[in-house]
Amino acid sequence: MEHSSLADRRPLLTALGISLGAAISLGLSRFSYALLLPPMRADLSWSYLLAGSMNTANAFGYFVGALVTPALMRRFGAQRALMAGAILTALFMLLSGVVTEATMLLTQRVLAGIASAFIFISGGVLAARLGAMHAQRAGFLIGLYYGGTGFGIASAALLVPASIDAASAHGAAHAWQWAWFALGGLCLLMTLAMTGPAYSIDGTTATASGRGTFKVRAFGFGLAGYFMFGVGYIGYMTFVIALLKEQGMQQSVITVFYAALGIAVLASSRIWAGMLDRFKGGQSLAILNALLALATLLPVLSSAPVAVFASGILFGAVFLSVVASTTALVRHNLAPHAWSAGISGFTTVFAFGQIVGPTIVGWISDAAGGLQRGLVFSAAALLLGAVLASGQRALPLDEM
Repeated sequence: MEHSSLADRRPLLTALGISLGAAISLGLSRFSYALLLPPMRADLSWSYLLAGSMNTANAFGYFVGALVTPALMRRFGAQRALMAGAILTALFMLLSGVVTEATMLLTQRVLAGIASAFIFISGGVLAARLGAMHAQRAGFLIGLYYGGTGFGIASAALLVPASIDAASAHGAAHAWQWAWFALGGLCLLMTLAMTGPAYSIDGTTATASGRGTFKVRAFGFGLAGYFMFGVGYIGYMTFVIALLKEQGMQQSVITVFYAALGIAVLASSRIWAGMLDRFKGGQSLAILNALLALATLLPVLSSAPVAVFASGILFGAVFLSVVASTTALVRHNLAPHAWSAGISGFTTVFAFGQIVGPTIVGWISDAAGGLQRGLVFSAAALLLGAVLASGQRALPLDEM
């Protein structure tokens, strides 16, 4: 690595650049769907089970992508995996604007999930390596990468309603399709913007040093807690907008709510950086899961705007830092050559949890009690995740 690289000279700018990968992978590709679910469900006469299955399909694709990404990075390097995933994700999102049949939309969500895993894991590896270059600010730089998801969420909160309104004004048959076109176009612009920062970080696979290999058993409690996070958080991010619409909240207020959630995600990298650097075991994961359980329950307990906005801001300020906490756990307890395997391992169980979550919440929400009961299930899953994560200990030095 040359000392004159952007990553060496401007680590914050580099972290912000690659954070656009997280914005594409999660903020635009996955979480924009919460805004699209109500109009798509109304237009296409979907049940909540089918609506939730769209995010289950996306999570299944993400799961497949998580299994493939380590080999992809070994063959082509982290930067190429990142860029290929970003371009493919944008194209698959654009395709959603030209179909209405449920099977085709489910297929698109699977393909976008696969591509977004390429982005998120390879970007996480680059963020961890950037953190290793600047150890004093490692927690902040890693959190900044994941916090980029918030920029994607805030962008979607503004772009989706505006696109749907424009399509409706022009008499489009399926106004929500315009939103997919807008989101796909934004993904392409972000891909261009992150190219330089991504290639300024060494993305080659490090050679093994003979120590610190990733062993599932050693990270069992952390993996279990992260699986329950995947089960629990995705129910909120899939259905909270639908719940607020059911409770009678105006679209303009919902837009502000989701934008505030996204801005809170951006701020989260600063809020939790010290904790991620300090704790070597599963403490951070446990604390953050417990806070998410509280945030998920708030809109169930009260539809008052103050409770709803407190829920969104707390949720946004926490949930991507859960992801950052697992990257920090890997970085604290494994040698650099094992980071790719460790991050991929955590991402795989996270993806599997996301497969389970939306379908269960959708199934519960179709029955008596509706979306509120579904979110209670999500909160319970997150609380169990906190308990499990609290059992994760830092690895002894002789295992590192």
